This record gives sequence, structure tokens and C-alpha cells, in this order.
Amino acid sequence: MQLKRVVNGFNRWFAGLRTAPGIGRFVSKHFTDITYTGRRSGRTFSTPVGYRRTGDQVLIAVLLPDAKAWWRNFTGDGNPISIVLDGADRTGHAIARRASKRRVIVTVQLAA
Repeated sequence: MQLKRVVNGFNRWFAGLRTAPGIGRFVSKHFTDITYTGRRSGRTFSTPVGYRRTGDQVLIAVLLPDAKAWWRNFTGDGNPISIVLDGADRTGHAIARRASKRRVIVTVQLAA
């Protein structure tokens, strides 16, 4: 329970960094928020992630994936996702695949 409190505090702090005057525009080029619906709970979740964008495709690298659960919502055929890019919410379809034992890549194809 203590770890969850620390992670939630860090996520709130980091969200503030992305909108901070001056530094926010630099941070937002590499980090953003994703929003998705849990595959089992049906609840909506948001979490900050690092990303790399090329055109209409966004790659999210999940390091230490066995310690995280959110990416499992996108295994198999994947699921819808919302991602903040350039200050606007964008929707897309995300699919997770294991790149190695210690790394998962979530590929988001943005909607037109």
C-alpha cells in the first residue's frame, strides 16, 4: 500500500511538471498521459508514460513490465486508448507486444 501512495504522489507531481511554465513544453515532447478502460474492471484509468511519436503512430516502451499491469489491457487484439498530444486529447487503438523479457512495446495507431 505504501508503494502505491508513493507512485500516485509521483504521478501527480509529474503531471504538474508537464504543464509548468517554461519546462512544460520540453517535458511534454517525451511524456504524456494515457487514459484507458480496464479490461476486467471496466473502470477508467489514467497514467503518465514516456512516448515517441512518428506521424500517426505512438510507441510507448514499458520497462520492467512484470512490475506493471496497465499494459496488459492492450494484449491480443488491443483496445481503444486516449492520449494527450500537443495539448489535445487524441484517440487511437493500442496493441502491446513483448519485445524482450524485460521490455514491452505498446503501439498506438492514432485515429484520423
